[in-house]
Amino acid sequence: MNFDLNAVVHYLPYFLPAAWMTIEITVLGILLGTALGLAAALLRLSGQWWLQLPMRAYIYLIRGTPLLLQLLFIYFGLRGLAGFSALTSAVLALGIHNGAYVAEIFRGSIISIAAGQMEAARSLGMTRHRAMVRIVLPQALRRAIPALGNQFIIALKDSSLASTITINELLLKAQQLASSNFLMMEMLAVAAMFYLFYTALFSWLLGRLEARLGVSGA
Repeated sequence: MNFDLNAVVHYLPYFLPAAWMTIEITVLGILLGTALGLAAALLRLSGQWWLQLPMRAYIYLIRGTPLLLQLLFIYFGLRGLAGFSALTSAVLALGIHNGAYVAEIFRGSIISIAAGQMEAARSLGMTRHRAMVRIVLPQALRRAIPALGNQFIIALKDSSLASTITINELLLKAQQLASSNFLMMEMLAVAAMFYLFYTALFSWLLGRLEARLGVSGA
């Protein structure tokens, strides 16, 4: 089998709209997942069983089933009820899926902060909510950055599953072009190049953020 490098260069611009779609799905899914994850972590640590129980169920259900199943369930199940588009379904699935993992990352970071800091803040007259926001969360978020960065890179790669519901992201674009030019390996190589570039970019940004916040010394 001959690998046509010229075809890789020639078809590279054809992937640009799909590359932007991949970034759009990933970023929106990450934002939704981070918000859901932080909320779920705080509710799990609230001390109220009626708040903890739904969050435990959410995390168990999402972490115990594959993302593809969740994506198809939202797309085929909720689209008819709520009129969701394929893009909305993909973002929701990715956000809800990542939220369960982000929740455990945040929860682990929060409980790693010495309990004495909360007690000291309360002794100074702070409410539990104020102490959590001003004392505990800033430290916990700083400690969570490396794990969150890894999860976000996983979310980037998971966005390829959106091809199963006809979203024209990188993987689907590679398959579409290969069906017409019969250069499957070359088209997959182009898609891989974009994923590698995005992963390198995310890793670089994460490294800069860690260095700026001095995470390695935490």
